[in-house]
Amino acid sequence: MPIRVVVGEDNYLALEAITRVFELEEDIQIAATGSDLGSVRSAIDEAQPDVVLTDIQMPPTGTDEGIRLANELRTTHPDLGVVVLSQHAEPLYAAELFAAGAEGRAYLLKERIQRRDDITRAVREVAEGRSVVDSHIVEVLLASKQARHSSRLETLTTREKEVLGLVAEGLSNAGISAQLHITTRAVEGHVHSIFSKLDLTDSLQHRRVRAALLYLAEPLG
Repeated sequence: MPIRVVVGEDNYLALEAITRVFELEEDIQIAATGSDLGSVRSAIDEAQPDVVLTDIQMPPTGTDEGIRLANELRTTHPDLGVVVLSQHAEPLYAAELFAAGAEGRAYLLKERIQRRDDITRAVREVAEGRSVVDSHIVEVLLASKQARHSSRLETLTTREKEVLGLVAEGLSNAGISAQLHITTRAVEGHVHSIFSKLDLTDSLQHRRVRAALLYLAEPLG
């Protein structure tokens, strides 16, 4: 069965581009579309899709409808994957999207529509309950780190902060071990301690994503 997608997009040209991308995919099918928050909600209830692909900004306010929709769907449709598209790199929106968990959530720049593999991969990943963060968002977070202060991050030791920084750069435990010249077992211990102190209880993959976002979005003391 193909992955059924509801698309929330009020820009005609963007909707056409998304449609063309999915028309070339045998395993992805647009089930319905909506041009504002209310119509997208109705489309979800009627079409019962596997994934929602939505712009961050839609009528009625054109601010953060996509983020709010993604968060409310955790309660109303907990098994539904959501891909949020943003015109600009908005680190705080990304942090808000993943605040309640990374499962089945993706945050991509809208320009990824032009790169077919990026957007189709994101749809397939969230349909399986996995998560995707646009690489440019990560770059912006690394460059700025200008979000709010977090007392939880202050509880980390110096070594744990080093390990978390390398997690945020995408290194595996083995890669961190080689970088810091410590054993893999020691890295595993530090990572477990980090997850515990940051109160992260998702699966291992999702905990790494959320821990990385916390590190990138918030200054370390």
